[in-house]
Amino acid sequence: AGKSTTLRMLIGLVQPDRGSVEVLGHRMPEQQDVAKRHVGFVYDDLGLYDRATLGWHIDFVRSMFGSSNTAGPWDTAYAEQLLRRFDLHLAQKVGRMSRGQRVKAALLLALARRPKLLILDEPTAGLDPIARREVLTALTDVLEDSERTVLFSSQNTLDIEQISDQITFIDRGRVVTSADKESLLEDWRALRVRVPPGATLPAIPGVTRDGGSERIARLTAQPFEPAIVQELETAGVHVEAVERMTLEEIFVACVMRQRVGVEA
Repeated sequence: AGKSTTLRMLIGLVQPDRGSVEVLGHRMPEQQDVAKRHVGFVYDDLGLYDRATLGWHIDFVRSMFGSSNTAGPWDTAYAEQLLRRFDLHLAQKVGRMSRGQRVKAALLLALARRPKLLILDEPTAGLDPIARREVLTALTDVLEDSERTVLFSSQNTLDIEQISDQITFIDRGRVVTSADKESLLEDWRALRVRVPPGATLPAIPGVTRDGGSERIARLTAQPFEPAIVQELETAGVHVEAVERMTLEEIFVACVMRQRVGVEA
């Protein structure tokens, strides 16, 4: 979909073919030296050295982001707190860590700098349920600080629904929709309807057939208004249920609606 490419553009690892990118008010890649002082980045391959210990990695990063460095001082107390929370040890070699331990180690190295912007590319991919919960809890703590922002990509809509304030759906390199989470969840509804013989589904703006049989259909509505139910009933269609939709269901509905529009 282009999620990882987008994040790499934000961090200056990939240059866009066209358009412009700004991070924390700084144009990329021309001003990336200034922008990166306040950005933490955790990505798929993590960039850790298998033969080195976690303690070596901490000393290395701390040497670049010490207390006298304008790039954002290394928070030793917070790093020690994360060590205990993630059950990590300084003498551990990265090559002997599990996938979950490696992700937590990379997250510790980014968080202990107290960056204004933390960018994460699929941070919970491949994690067991316990490691996933620990990572999400740490991110939730960061989000409690109103001066800091977390931008992360994920295909796990449960993670997104749990901690996100703003959500953007991307499909085939295009933004499908972007909105705050509460508005998105409130705006969509699924309707289960029964179509008696002789009745037909009326064409209603924002209402799309999303499956079912000839007589029992599932519809999605966005934006949902109570008047939609009345219009269906007036047409002889019986509305048996109006249900809230999960974020995954909304994502699929948004993508399919956009693809139909593009292909048409």
